[in-house]
Amino acid sequence: MRSVADDLRRRTMAHVLDLTPAARIELALSLGDDDLDLFVSTSGLDRDEARRRLMAQRHVGRAPSVAGTPRS
Repeated sequence: MRSVADDLRRRTMAHVLDLTPAARIELALSLGDDDLDLFVSTSGLDRDEARRRLMAQRHVGRAPSVAGTPRS
């Protein structure tokens, strides 16, 4: 039995797949901007400080990549 969430997920996926690559990028950037605006409104920070904090949180606990490091 399919749920309402399954139907919504299927329709959303079909809609996104119908977008051009440029429209998908625009959608992704728009969603990121919306998330930043939400964080600004709930945190009480200004936009620049909120962006700095989110960027800093992305780096917490991440190990540097060795993929581009020359082998010896």
